Amino acid sequence: MKPWLGSAEAEAVADVLASGRVGPEPRTAQFEAAFAADRHSAHAVATSSGTAALHLALEVAGVRRGDDVVVPSFASLATANAPACLGARPVFADVDPATGNVTARTLAGALSSTATAVIVVDQGGMPADLWPIRALCDEHGLTLVEDASCAAGSSYWGRPVGTGAHVTAWSFLRRRFPAAGNGGMLTTHEWERAERARRLREDAADMTELQAAVGLVQLDRIPHVVARRRELAEHYGRGLADVPGLRLTADPEYGASNFQSLWLEVLPEFPLERGQLLEKLAADDIQARRGPLAAHLHPAYAGHVGTWVPLPATERLNDAVLVLPLHQGMDAADVDRVVAGLRTAAAM
Repeated sequence: MKPWLGSAEAEAVADVLASGRVGPEPRTAQFEAAFAADRHSAHAVATSSGTAALHLALEVAGVRRGDDVVVPSFASLATANAPACLGARPVFADVDPATGNVTARTLAGALSSTATAVIVVDQGGMPADLWPIRALCDEHGLTLVEDASCAAGSSYWGRPVGTGAHVTAWSFLRRRFPAAGNGGMLTTHEWERAERARRLREDAADMTELQAAVGLVQLDRIPHVVARRRELAEHYGRGLADVPGLRLTADPEYGASNFQSLWLEVLPEFPLERGQLLEKLAADDIQARRGPLAAHLHPAYAGHVGTWVPLPATERLNDAVLVLPLHQGMDAADVDRVVAGLRTAAAM
């Protein structure tokens, strides 16, 4: 998951260092405005990290101690940790096994009378089916927060991901794009929420001018990065189409993924289990990794009282998903090498 960083980013950082102004200054405001326009959002508030953006999103959603916040278990621990840090209770919902995302159906079973918000994650850049979820939230008076940390460049019904939620959080870690090293952003269409986020952000959660400078350059790269990753994902798809026991993630009918992560489900009929396949790929000098560890199975949430619906799809994906190498620096020959390793494993 190698980021695309070049001379333009180096020059942008050098300009900031030469100015001697590294705190939140004009570039940060410029990045906020550019990111908001790129995401079709009215407002953007820069933060020090994606985690800070998600924390702020819940704050401006009105989440308080003792509330329930419904979240996917099949996601980064940061998603569940955000409400926990506010003294709220994360309540785990199951996901659609095809996309790895929560749906209106899986969320409905996890709602409680004390729920005040729902967090939807676009897993690995795969867009969630947001409109039915928004309708569910509006029906129950819940604030919809979208964790789009991995989803810049993904689309939902032809529009950028993140436009349909009340508040959306983004991350600019090195594995994301824009890849600014770190940093995050909160976007919303509501002026009151944006202004409250700015007041709550204070100095501790500010983005630096260094991050903003890199982010501005990276913003222009998003279309090229996504186009290249989608080409490579399609090449993987052609190479693995006839391999039994392996299911490659693919676009849903309602949207298009940026393929920030390209994950593969190892089905029961495959001759190797997921861990054995990872070992086989590593022996071939191919770097792959397991998918997200389901939060409700993590030791940090052992005995957690916010799990009251079955999570069969989550547990299936937890045990069977791996993430394949994919970045814009790869070429067709690199993909063919990974595919050859998978095909060899399938014949074992």
